[in-house]
Amino acid sequence: MTKILLMQGPNMSYLGRRQPELYGKTSAAELDAMLREHARANEYELLIFYTHSEGEAIERLYRAVDEGVRGLVMNPAAFLFAGYALRDCLRAVPIPYVEVHMTNIEKRGLRSLLAETGVGLIAGFGVQSYVLGLDAMLRHLRAQRGSRSGTPRKRGRRP
Repeated sequence: MTKILLMQGPNMSYLGRRQPELYGKTSAAELDAMLREHARANEYELLIFYTHSEGEAIERLYRAVDEGVRGLVMNPAAFLFAGYALRDCLRAVPIPYVEVHMTNIEKRGLRSLLAETGVGLIAGFGVQSYVLGLDAMLRHLRAQRGSRSGTPRKRGRRP
């Protein structure tokens, strides 16, 4: 079964209580449950890791390589403007990366120094940014493998 690591950067464990006008009222536990359901429905293993420390994030990424993780979806949060060591790690590991942000970081005048290492960036869709990021990663992994496994399941009726 395909393994994807979802990494949450600084302060993301405080979702639902931290600036709800920007990030909404969905708690970290509610988001995790929603994403675990997405993993179950799409038949992949989702590992979720929260950290406030860049060093812990780097250690987790190196460990992910040894665990056979196939893709990384990450909301780097504050690492987006200060994570130089994390950027070097992302360049080094053989794991494709999709960056997600709940808010439109460009609209907020922010630029991610990590984004250059990723296959793509999804921002501005609230908690749905995570679902979109996971779907994008599954499609990317499918294209890499050249097979149909890992494709997000279609929702709704078939034509």
